[in-house]
Amino acid sequence: MGTKRAYRLQEFAAHTSNVNCLKIGRKSSGVMVTGGEDRRVNLFAIGKPGAILSMTGHQSPVECVTFDRDEEVVVAGAAGGTLKLWDLESAKVVRTLMGHRSNCTSVDFHPFGEFFASGSLDTNLKIWDVRRKGCIHTYKGHDRGVGVCKFSPDGKWVVSGGQDGRVRLWDLTAGKLLKQLHVHDGPVTSIEFHPNELLLATGSADRTVKFWDLEMFGMVDECVESTGVKSMLFHPDGRNLLTGTSEFLKVWGWEPSISRDAVDVSWRNLQDLSTRENKLLGASIQNSFVGVWVVDLNQ
Repeated sequence: MGTKRAYRLQEFAAHTSNVNCLKIGRKSSGVMVTGGEDRRVNLFAIGKPGAILSMTGHQSPVECVTFDRDEEVVVAGAAGGTLKLWDLESAKVVRTLMGHRSNCTSVDFHPFGEFFASGSLDTNLKIWDVRRKGCIHTYKGHDRGVGVCKFSPDGKWVVSGGQDGRVRLWDLTAGKLLKQLHVHDGPVTSIEFHPNELLLATGSADRTVKFWDLEMFGMVDECVESTGVKSMLFHPDGRNLLTGTSEFLKVWGWEPSISRDAVDVSWRNLQDLSTRENKLLGASIQNSFVGVWVVDLNQ
């Protein structure tokens, strides 16, 4: 076991009813956005209680949220299938986009373009053009809902992770399926691209993390956790993968797979991870509360 200290930085009521989703802004690691059963989207400064903004507009519970790269815009998807974009400076809805036939369950912003992706229980992945105010691609093929979506760092691909355990890679330029990976025996819960290698990590409720070579599209390694994978993040230096389960943070190497560290953190319903100054931030949700945890990554 690692001897590093993990502590809870804060715990506070973030919504008037259940918090459904949460994302940390990875540019600053200083802000987070939450979506609630109360149909609100709330913005917080990490370490401070009380929302900076509480944004209304959705007509149904908010089920997925994320920031754009510059942390100037938030997109939120709702149970009714509608997506809304808020400009954080004006705190106003700038786009309302409809097209999903069921709950929006995942969203991700393109790393540099004016696009974002959304996954839904309707089994579709959609690509939206913010300026053109509409859906420019609908990708079909999952047998169950799309719980995770993620753009590649170079912006050329988008990857969808399904409740069917499959991971599908889509070529945005060609507008078609590049590869399907029959990956997991349970829902895919997390997808992370390596910061500078053609490597993809996928995590699942089936307790496994798998590493994929994106040149040959073969699995290169696998790590087994004691419980389902909640969230993952490559360390910024690219040497380790950080994984969060309900009770632990683990630091993994691959080829060969080795658990380099394990830290006991009782964050339970972990939603997102981010790093700042060699500290890991983890944010979890429980009922109407949000908890923020800090783990020192210095060995």
